[in-house]
Amino acid sequence: MTNEDIKKSCAKAAIKYIKNNSIIGLGGGSTIAYLIDYIKENNNLNVKVVTPSFKTRLLCIKSGLSVLHTCAVDKVAVAFDGCDEVDENLNALKSGGGIHTMEKLIASMANEYILLVDDTKVVTKLTFKHPVVLEVLADSLKYVQRLVSELGGKPTIRNSTAKDGFTISDNGNLLIDVMFYNVLDIYKLQNSLKNISGVIETSLFTKEVTKVLVASENGIRVITKGKII
Repeated sequence: MTNEDIKKSCAKAAIKYIKNNSIIGLGGGSTIAYLIDYIKENNNLNVKVVTPSFKTRLLCIKSGLSVLHTCAVDKVAVAFDGCDEVDENLNALKSGGGIHTMEKLIASMANEYILLVDDTKVVTKLTFKHPVVLEVLADSLKYVQRLVSELGGKPTIRNSTAKDGFTISDNGNLLIDVMFYNVLDIYKLQNSLKNISGVIETSLFTKEVTKVLVASENGIRVITKGKII
């Protein structure tokens, strides 16, 4: 069973959580792309989509799915996304995409926020081998760097290899990748980061995830808060 087969099985398992005539949230990545294919193939599903991902938006439009502006939506039935790492208490860390502010907004709007992952992404407790990403106001840069360092983090402003200068988020802000080591209290870290003036959002998800679908060669298992099915 290839890695792509595992992703497809995870996307197919997600279909049963989607209700007809509902608004759903879709994040980014190849598993979400497979989910879009399955939605398109299912004639019994008529849904509208909100997404933080420009690539996903284009793929939905190409597949004939209706995409709504997030600003016009106040509630989402279910939202699906991926992550770099998730633990058994449903704490998750995202690092690569840099769209976590919008991802977290849609997650907060959703009745259910379900992560679609393979079993390599699941740990007992977050290891923080990936950075926590902060979206910050440009004017707060040095201030945020100082306070993050005082919290034990090692901040790096994200650069782009495709252009000169720093990476700018879709919202026009800077992104800071922060490595943390020996994190004892995930929730305290999240609150401390969010309390820094100038930090718009972090890529650490501590309360939004309601369920994780974990795909492997052995099939699909479901993690809910403190319980593995």
